[in-house]
Amino acid sequence: MKVLQHTAETLHTALVSDSKDLAKIYRKYSKGERRFLEEGLCTSQPDSLFQPITLHSDSDWILAHPEVPEDFQNFYRYLSRRTPNASQNTIYIQTIGSFGDVGAQTEQYVKWLKSYCQAFFYGLSVELLPAVSVSETRCCFRINNNSHNLQIYAGDLLGFLEVRKPGDAFCVIGITMIDLYPRESWNFVFGQASLSQGIGVFSFARYDDSFYTRSYAGRLKKRLKLKEGDYSVFDGCYTPPMTSTLLLRSCKTMTHEIGHMFGIRHCQWLSCVMQGSNHLEESDRRPLDFCPICLRKLQTSVGFKIAERYKALLCWIEEDQTSGREEASAPFFPKPTEAFDTHKLWLHRCLDILEKG
Repeated sequence: MKVLQHTAETLHTALVSDSKDLAKIYRKYSKGERRFLEEGLCTSQPDSLFQPITLHSDSDWILAHPEVPEDFQNFYRYLSRRTPNASQNTIYIQTIGSFGDVGAQTEQYVKWLKSYCQAFFYGLSVELLPAVSVSETRCCFRINNNSHNLQIYAGDLLGFLEVRKPGDAFCVIGITMIDLYPRESWNFVFGQASLSQGIGVFSFARYDDSFYTRSYAGRLKKRLKLKEGDYSVFDGCYTPPMTSTLLLRSCKTMTHEIGHMFGIRHCQWLSCVMQGSNHLEESDRRPLDFCPICLRKLQTSVGFKIAERYKALLCWIEEDQTSGREEASAPFFPKPTEAFDTHKLWLHRCLDILEKG
């Protein structure tokens, strides 16, 4: 195990920049906002709001995929990064395939993801595109030789999303409960994206706790001979139970991938939702939110007040779901936010600092 500990000076430069014009922009933050952002410079205490990155093995992303760290200045100066504007300021979410056996619960789950995304990227619109079946995408598919589950080809899904991308879209994100593969020689991929086109797709299939066990319900019980264009194999396709842990993992992955659409690269500064991950254990270690350096990147792109964003996220966790229900007889599925309890306490701590005088 190794702790990636940067000096306070290094982190300050990554956050503020040595450039006079960028330092001037930084000073436009309120006193409370600067105090909060600079909490990330002091990571020596175990109860600090922001923690250094801990590397557990050589298979962790940073060691397996060496990248040049992206500080705020490199992000800001990058000419090809995409920024929302008045005509393209909507994040669209496209569900692909089944998301559960109970129709109303499936719809509610997707709405939870939408509203979380709305709070996380506070200030932008988030909309759901009409759900599509696997057959509507006309994608290639296969059976994985190792896990013996159905997989769909991510490249075809990206092509499908590109054609369906609305004119006012900042980006379109496809989400599915079906496993993905990027090419025949690869075992699987969690997700794939084209940043220049503003499209991406990712799967929650491997976030099922039992995915890597022999008892995984998605394993095909008999050998199937697949026929090109015969999508009937996806009828009744297994989808993971909608637990609190799955919801947390889904929110984390969705916001990480959309973060890339803004040009935010994998974080190597502090423990952050934008860290890369090679496996579920590493993904679970990531926090749900940005470190101060990545937060400044997003805030510069969108223009929200930092405290207002955290209030929206806190409201998503704490909101009373029984209010505003149009029909008392309609099925009610309480939002399973137990896995967000630690994050809720963290959000309260953030607001305490932001709202101090």
